[in-house]
Amino acid sequence: MKGFLYVVLCVFVGGCAAKGSSEEVKAVELPVLQVAVKDTTLHLDYVTSIEAVKNVEIRTRVQGFIKKIFVDEGAEVKKGQPLFQLDDRELAIVVAKAKANYNNAVAEAKTIEVEMERVKILLEKKVISATELDMMQAKLKAAQAKIEVAATEQHDADAKLSYTFIRSPFDGIIDRIPLKAGSLVGEGTLLTTISDNKDVFAYFTVSENDYLNYKKQSPDSINNHVALLLSDGTAYKHAGKIETVDGEFDEMTGSIAFRARFPNPEKLLRHGASGKVRLTEPAKEALIIPQKSVFEVQDKNYVFVLDAENNVRMQNIIPQTRLSQYYIVKDGLKTGDKIVYEGVQNVKEGIRVQPLMVNGDL
Repeated sequence: MKGFLYVVLCVFVGGCAAKGSSEEVKAVELPVLQVAVKDTTLHLDYVTSIEAVKNVEIRTRVQGFIKKIFVDEGAEVKKGQPLFQLDDRELAIVVAKAKANYNNAVAEAKTIEVEMERVKILLEKKVISATELDMMQAKLKAAQAKIEVAATEQHDADAKLSYTFIRSPFDGIIDRIPLKAGSLVGEGTLLTTISDNKDVFAYFTVSENDYLNYKKQSPDSINNHVALLLSDGTAYKHAGKIETVDGEFDEMTGSIAFRARFPNPEKLLRHGASGKVRLTEPAKEALIIPQKSVFEVQDKNYVFVLDAENNVRMQNIIPQTRLSQYYIVKDGLKTGDKIVYEGVQNVKEGIRVQPLMVNGDL
């Protein structure tokens, strides 16, 4: 009986051992990628606000009623083209009075000049004293001062009258016209806005790291040309050029502002539009892995790396940037490492893998 139990126990233990050995050697077939470095080009996108090179508010300089509006909203206008006319009747009266005052001042001065010539003759004949001549000269200076004042008043009146006729300061496109003919406007009232859209500015901000990467390129290789992605995701067909960079970083955000200029011959871009500016930056010997090989745990990025026995382990990585469906890895991997290419959601740390090597070309 004891012998029988011994044989049964041996068979049971042996069977378990055989079963465990079978499970230990079993490997899971998974696609595996061998990490390598490549030369590539980074596309860095930044949200941008688009502004016309010239965008000017058209405001009144005098008070009055809007008499005529010569243009419509959205119209293209030329420099000097009439836009608005205010009722000028009251100012025309002011101009007439100013002109009359000027003529009176001139006539008064002429009368004093004639009188002074008579005084000079009497002084030569010693009929009067020199004091009389001094008095006439003082009167003449006062009359000449009146002429200057009257001339200034007339010039001011003429200028105000001219302000009732408002013309375009440059070629551009008219914005909204909130007021209509007959509206009473005061000095400084906004009539409309005009934009010169032949070229536009695209303002965008970049981080300090991206700024340093941009500036560290040699002067001959810095790529000042940038692309523009419109709000619908399509690419604008004209390339732009970076013109200026702000003189200091924003203390709150740690970023710095760039300004690029884009030509706009078709007038597609309008003041106030949005989009993304795309900078291109060469990346030499970049370590690139697919985005689908990466998974997150508590806001950290990991991949599954194979050891010498093809057992997988979690490896924390630090991405430098994202490139389409790929990551450029800053730290955590080295050339020659083998990682699980896809299906990481079904992988558990410590399992053995039968590698199915895949091509990692971009």
